[in-house]
Amino acid sequence: MNSTKNQFKEYVLDQLHHLNGIECKAMFGGFGLYCNGVFFGIIADGCVYFKTNASTVEAYKERGMQPFKPSSKQTLKNYYEVPEEILEDDEELTEWARNTPCMFARR
Repeated sequence: MNSTKNQFKEYVLDQLHHLNGIECKAMFGGFGLYCNGVFFGIIADGCVYFKTNASTVEAYKERGMQPFKPSSKQTLKNYYEVPEEILEDDEELTEWARNTPCMFARR
């Protein structure tokens, strides 16, 4: 596996250190993010994507973020790229992760 890909994965996991029970599993040529067994995000191609819904997607769209495209013919419209400024702030990133629909439902 590409060391750059692993370094980015480790960076993302480090940024999410405020969340207990974080796991990362290989998928889509990248990684799936899980918290206590709940799938909430994707790491792929140097980007992080979180699950969205009608009430959370606007925060992503307002920042010009795009949905995840695992291939040129497929778009996962419920997963949007996390803005770089959010990714760089561990507390803000944790809050965005907690606001994903699947995580919010478990509160």
